[in-house]
Amino acid sequence: MLTSKERAYLRGEANNIQANYQIGKGGITDALCKSLSEALEANELIKVKILENADLPTKSAAVTVAAATASNIVQCIGRVFVLFRPHREKEKRKYLK
Repeated sequence: MLTSKERAYLRGEANNIQANYQIGKGGITDALCKSLSEALEANELIKVKILENADLPTKSAAVTVAAATASNIVQCIGRVFVLFRPHREKEKRKYLK
């Protein structure tokens, strides 16, 4: 669980990254969750966009993906949400060392 100060710091860091991951009309699948989990392992902080043709509310999609990837929701704005999961090894962490 993130504190409000940690969440605020991560929101600031997320402003500089692009939404490289998308959820389309296929919705949330196991393959998508696996891909996002690998991305979290590599980057710790990712931004995910929900496309217009996907009939998913942003908040519920973020909660579902966060539960499937064991990550924390940093923010949900419009059709975009940000997820964070710290690296297992403390030396390799980019954020919140």
